[in-house]
Amino acid sequence: MASVRHIITLMLVLTLAFSSCRSKKEVTHTPKPRTTRTTDHDGGSKTETDNDRWKRLDIPLTRHDNKHLYHELRQWLGTPYKYAAANKGIGTDCSGMVMMVYKEVFDIKLERNSARIFERNCRKVSKDKLKEGDLVFFNNGGDRITHVGIYLKNGYFVHASSSRGVIVSHLTERYYVTHFHCAGRVIAPDD
Repeated sequence: MASVRHIITLMLVLTLAFSSCRSKKEVTHTPKPRTTRTTDHDGGSKTETDNDRWKRLDIPLTRHDNKHLYHELRQWLGTPYKYAAANKGIGTDCSGMVMMVYKEVFDIKLERNSARIFERNCRKVSKDKLKEGDLVFFNNGGDRITHVGIYLKNGYFVHASSSRGVIVSHLTERYYVTHFHCAGRVIAPDD
């Protein structure tokens, strides 16, 4: 009898010890994203953050938002990075995706290189004046534009990351703050 009690006590002690052992996460200064309850495709519910919704572009849109732009960009999400390519779902680089989205959504032909897109197809706008569909340009530490993305709203933009493919990022992320070059608004061919 004493050995059974001893085993049960030992099991309780081990259970408590393992359940209280959790790894500690590094504290960040990023505000905790708001969560909402949603129903997944199986009818069950799950908790979802605003950031998850932005990643899928399944976000509440207003009547002022360009739904066609969001729909098109949603189809590009997850496309792997492939230099000098512009194929939705197969492979693309940053300027290839921007060029194809602008052709599909706005029926505007853009240059095929991020620096030339800014030079020949845009007028510069201030970062605080960005509007949905504007372009955000980055450099890799030099003076030359080397990357482009499409601005959405609230600081979010879609681009083809060389390491993660087509994703949604935020302008306040450290890399994009450090490497931000300028913002541009595409000039319609008639202008």
